[in-house]
Amino acid sequence: MFVGFGYDRHPLVEGRRLVLAGVEIDSPVGSLGHSDGDVLSHAIIDALFGASGFGDIGAWFPETKEYKDANSLDLLKRTVKILEERGFSVVNVDATVMVSVVKLSSYREEIVKNLKNVLKTTHVNVKFKSGNTLGFEGEGKGISAWAVCLVEEKRCTKST
Repeated sequence: MFVGFGYDRHPLVEGRRLVLAGVEIDSPVGSLGHSDGDVLSHAIIDALFGASGFGDIGAWFPETKEYKDANSLDLLKRTVKILEERGFSVVNVDATVMVSVVKLSSYREEIVKNLKNVLKTTHVNVKFKSGNTLGFEGEGKGISAWAVCLVEEKRCTKST
């Protein structure tokens, strides 16, 4: 069993969508990023690659034309496939999203459902924090996510 940790943050700007685990959030601002800016999916991707020892999101999904405006939930699906091909499965994921411009609790069920389906585990938890007016998230300038995961190595079917 291996533990991984991931983190991501993006500025919030007008004219962009705010997406978390493939769920579009009703918000006056969205996450600025090369892909769809889904900080939750990005943090989980980094945690999974970290736990399995396969680098990070930038190594697998670089800022190229291929990934411009990419759906990050699809990138997470690809990440799970990469791990499975190399003998790993996801045991659990616990994540926290910090943003103050919108309340996220009403989206929790759909976000967790999407993650459980993609990660192929029922052990998924997502928490939301406001930042309490502190820092870039608390001031409404950005959004951040942290994720920790546990993966299990079963058998290897493909080399790194």
